[in-house]
Amino acid sequence: RIQPAKIEEKVEEARQELNKKIIELGEAAAYETGIYDLSKEIIQLLGRLHFRVSYGQNVLIHSIETAYLAAMIAAELGCNIEVAKKAALLHDIGKAIDHEVQGSHVELGRRILKKYGVGEEVIQAMEAHHEEYPFASPEAYIVAAADALSASRPGARRDTLENYLKRLEDLEKIALGFEGVKNAYAISAGRELRIFVTPEKIDDFRALQLARDIANKIESELKYPGEIKVNVIREVRAVEYAK
Repeated sequence: RIQPAKIEEKVEEARQELNKKIIELGEAAAYETGIYDLSKEIIQLLGRLHFRVSYGQNVLIHSIETAYLAAMIAAELGCNIEVAKKAALLHDIGKAIDHEVQGSHVELGRRILKKYGVGEEVIQAMEAHHEEYPFASPEAYIVAAADALSASRPGARRDTLENYLKRLEDLEKIALGFEGVKNAYAISAGRELRIFVTPEKIDDFRALQLARDIANKIESELKYPGEIKVNVIREVRAVEYAK
């Protein structure tokens, strides 16, 4: 028997357990990079990045990598290592809330760091990594370079599920844009487009022409590896009852 009170109790337990895990992850990231002066609010937001991915790359791991790279580059160039390292660790902090609050993750990150008392030199170093703000210091260039190195190394990122689904949706939209098409389904990971037409509107000859027209439009509008099979199905059912 389902008891609403028991469900609420278990949900609350899970929420508390997750919040505890988030804080542990944030603290571990700070200790790993040797940054010990972050507020508990920033620690919590940092931990939330563990559950955020960007092109398949875990954002918290990416932030830690970026911090290491920024520290090494700053040391080689004789720049402020602590500023570069902290700005790099926090450069994507806005992604912890960009699904809840409107604005780019850079702008949200600036607000978070200002709110919780992070120094202006760190904010200036993190805010330019997507060139939304000007490069105000050598450390800003270092953070942008470290971010690009971590993100673009081979194997770091892959196409997201969203991009994959968008490709399938684009295929289906092309077919649905033709008159007489009832339903369209991209199947076999987008290697086949199966199209069902209204038999009263599309005869057998028109079905052949429709397949060619859709294939031509796909070729002209989409980029894809290999080939896509365009399969137009015209089904007629004749039903009668013997009484």
